[in-house]
Amino acid sequence: MNTLPKPTEAELEILQVVWEHGPSTVRYVHEQLVQHRDIGYTTTLKNMQNMVQKGLLTRDESAKSHIYSTTIPQEKTQKLLIDRLLETAFGGSAGRMVMQALGHRKTSKEELEQIKALIKKLEGGKS
Repeated sequence: MNTLPKPTEAELEILQVVWEHGPSTVRYVHEQLVQHRDIGYTTTLKNMQNMVQKGLLTRDESAKSHIYSTTIPQEKTQKLLIDRLLETAFGGSAGRMVMQALGHRKTSKEELEQIKALIKKLEGGKS
């Protein structure tokens, strides 16, 4: 697969559940999603079936309840989405994107320390 499929927002929610909890049934994914928003079971099922066709999920049909697994690691998907966002929303400027992200929400002390360590590493210092 040369290019990774680009997940929609709804597909990302499903991927997040499977990344966090591992291979899952439609029912389990649906139970996780309804904790955050109103969505029908058949919508979850249809989305997951479409994701199999797109290559975002695989389906193990050996048991009565089919088990869905991700095909793409979370980090690889995040990189794809960050690259797309960076180019489309920030004109390729990582600095503008980071400034917007840091100024938009409260950042924990631990996150700030991780950011400082990354900057130090990128500047050639020791982390």
